[in-house]
This record gives sequence, C-alpha cells and structure tokens, in this order.
Amino acid sequence: MNGAKPTVGVLRPARGEEAPALSELALRSKAHRGYSREFIDACRAELLYCAGDILSPHMQFVVLEAAGIGIGFYALKRLSQTDIELDALFVAPTCIGKGFGRRLLDDARHAAAKRGAIRLVIQGDPNAERFYLAAGARRTGAAESASIPGGLLPSFVIDLAPCARMDLIHTMGACGT
Repeated sequence: MNGAKPTVGVLRPARGEEAPALSELALRSKAHRGYSREFIDACRAELLYCAGDILSPHMQFVVLEAAGIGIGFYALKRLSQTDIELDALFVAPTCIGKGFGRRLLDDARHAAAKRGAIRLVIQGDPNAERFYLAAGARRTGAAESASIPGGLLPSFVIDLAPCARMDLIHTMGACGT
C-alpha cells in the first residue's frame, strides 16, 4: 500500500455468536505466516474464542466487516487502570498487506485511549514485529508463549497518553496514525 488507508468495510462490535468464525479467522491468519500444522495445532487452544470471551465486560472485540463478511478483528483486555492489552489482531489471509491490519490497530489504539488507558500493551507474533514497529510501537522485551513451551514472543508498547489527553478518539491521522 502507498500509505492510503483502506475505506472498505465497517468496524463494529463483535457478536457472541461470531466466536467460531473469529476463531477460524484467527487460525487461518496465523497459518498464513507459514507455520507448520503442528505449530498451529499447539496454538489452537489460545486462538479459540467463545461467546463468553466476546461478551465479557473485561474484553472488547471489534470486527472489520466487508460485504457482510468478517475480514479481520481485534480484541482488547484491560490489564490495569493505565494499561490495556491488544489481546488479538487478525486479518483474513486474502486481506493481509492491504492496510486492514493497520486500520484495526488504529481503531484499537483509539478505543483503548477512550477507555482511559495510557498504554496499549502488545505480545506479538515474531512475524508481526515490523508491522508493530512501523505503527509506532516500541519493543519492550519478550514474553514466554502461552502455546509453545520455551517459545518467546516479542512485547511492545504503544504510548497513548497524547491521544488520551487530546481526546482524539476516532480522528484518523492523529497521534502517529
């Protein structure tokens, strides 16, 4: 992409009955990175969502939908008064590299600021490091994978304080977006 943001699709709250479709999208998106079947199977439990996850008051799931089909989603989870975690961000394989991931991340950033967070905490896939760094995240270290014993995943933070102070909730082009 040449820096333009995709305008296709609508962002909306996820519905509980979409849990199986979101789980499947997450698994397909992860598999697109070229991981082995064994690796994807090891990640399966971590990438399965249920209606209770989507409807939890501690979570916020948002779907990017185009032509009635979910092409991506993100999930936020409150960690503390100041920190919200980007618990998930997945894009359908046919839509990867077209700016939809950045659109989801921009919306997640603004949603977290709206909820009063000053930091968006991310434990990312190693293959997504360039994506997060290009979006303004800074690497903070690594954390052990919940799926792969001994596996390390890069950790990132996006500072939201300027966005929260200026109350730029959904203004595209603000705060490095």
